[in-house]
Amino acid sequence: MARQPRFGLAGVPQHVIQRGNNREPCFFADADYQFYRDCIHDAAARHRCGVHAYVFMTNHVHLPVTPETPNGVPPFMQHIGRRYVRYINFAYRRSGTLWEGRYKASLVDIERYLFTCYRYVELNPVRANMVAAPGDHRWSSYRYNALGHADPIITPHPLYTALGSEPRARQIAYRELFRHHVEEDVLHEIRVSLNQEVVLGGERFREQIEKALSRRTRPATRGRPRKRVADVGVDE
Repeated sequence: MARQPRFGLAGVPQHVIQRGNNREPCFFADADYQFYRDCIHDAAARHRCGVHAYVFMTNHVHLPVTPETPNGVPPFMQHIGRRYVRYINFAYRRSGTLWEGRYKASLVDIERYLFTCYRYVELNPVRANMVAAPGDHRWSSYRYNALGHADPIITPHPLYTALGSEPRARQIAYRELFRHHVEEDVLHEIRVSLNQEVVLGGERFREQIEKALSRRTRPATRGRPRKRVADVGVDE
């Protein structure tokens, strides 16, 4: 079956996930994480994409990103992926596939789901039992969004900026969003939207996207959340 074309609308955030092949590691040392972050910084400037949050896990990455152009995300991700694979192959004298096919992405309803998406992303290391609190994971945007650490790859979304009139107020308000974990049914909804590459949003938002793109925006089937033991570095 032919692949569906990517969703793409200028100014509409996408939740992007890129997994290692067969869920195997794609990062092996701190230098790898740093180089991947450098790749993002370069790609975001080249392809006019704003990265609002991220987490680098052992075998996958999450990136909520907003393109300035309708087709900005595919070259953004291609630039990162290809440059990073060349680096890994050279550094570790390896060859072959690093990524599990092409990345997956879902459009995100700003009003209803943007901060939920941030929480999903930045709480990933906690759900995977890698750390006790999101700020303990070094390779995450939580340190910028909640704690004020400098991070050159982050472009604050206007909704984040609206949390407060100055940085400290925004950070305090943002930390309040993390007083509770993301509910299980919402976790499931986010995962289904990603895996089926449809829209994460309310009914009105989905109708708007369907009208704009003449595309199905809803999951093909409904299912119950799968229960499984979380492995370190494995996406939940």
